[in-house]
Amino acid sequence: MKFGKKTDWLTRLVVYITLASLLGFFGRVFWVLDLFAHFRVQYFQICLVLILVALWKRRNKLAAALAVVACFNYAFILPFYFGKTAAEQVPTVRAMLMNINASNGNTEQVLKAIQTAAPDLLLLEEVTTKWSEHLTVLDAKYPYRVAEVRDDCFGIMLLSKYPLSHSSVTYIGTAGHPSIVTTVHLPQGEISVIGTHPLPPAGRTYSQHRNDQLGKLPQIVLDQKKPVLLIGDLNTSPWSSYFTRLLRDSGLKNSMQGFGFQPSWPSNIGFLRIPIDHVLHTPEIVVRNRAVGTDVGSDHLPVIVDFSCR
Repeated sequence: MKFGKKTDWLTRLVVYITLASLLGFFGRVFWVLDLFAHFRVQYFQICLVLILVALWKRRNKLAAALAVVACFNYAFILPFYFGKTAAEQVPTVRAMLMNINASNGNTEQVLKAIQTAAPDLLLLEEVTTKWSEHLTVLDAKYPYRVAEVRDDCFGIMLLSKYPLSHSSVTYIGTAGHPSIVTTVHLPQGEISVIGTHPLPPAGRTYSQHRNDQLGKLPQIVLDQKKPVLLIGDLNTSPWSSYFTRLLRDSGLKNSMQGFGFQPSWPSNIGFLRIPIDHVLHTPEIVVRNRAVGTDVGSDHLPVIVDFSCR
């Protein structure tokens, strides 16, 4: 779109924010466009600021246009604040997801966060050989584990207080990075846990690998004969078409439903933070509480979910 010389900066911003809000719908056309889908909250917040500026400048038509764009983006955010399950006095299990960051040297912060949260199931991502050595202090509390340790950013480890069976490290999609599939024997019954970590969409090739893995996860979920908990840094937000396809094809639900917007990455830039660390579940699993944990020195914040089984 071309602007005339007389087009002022506020009008330009209105056009830019409107375009950004729409481009995310075309992520399947070109990988860069999918990146625009992740920032619904930021678009909404920017619109609110620009509405105030437009009203101050008495640009009522621009303010009205911005209000429409703000409402459009908020329509994707609002549903996460509804649908929370009614509180019940039932036994719960706590799952924790933590991308510890392969280069993170804050061992004490990571271990303290785990000790404070005291999860029953702990999925750790970016577990290197060095990190694996630091994590041996958890052996007494978590006697059951499945892991593939690697010295890149795709080592993965599941620690459990409860027995595991039928555990395997599998490779889903074209990237060749490990995922975990296992059965956890909880007091409430058995569930299947899938831990996974697709590539980030940093370029066309990485995006294709990520999308291929997200596209193949539904079949892994459907192959399980027990309730499923899928945990991982999926490197996508709930507003990407690839994420919504994952939910649609697998029947999984987003644990964020009913608990509001809970962004986890990047930990050090609050305004740009988006939810890419996910705990998804089949309908037989009921999420009782969900929260984002404190900074552990990684670029990701931990995600903590309390759940029960129907």
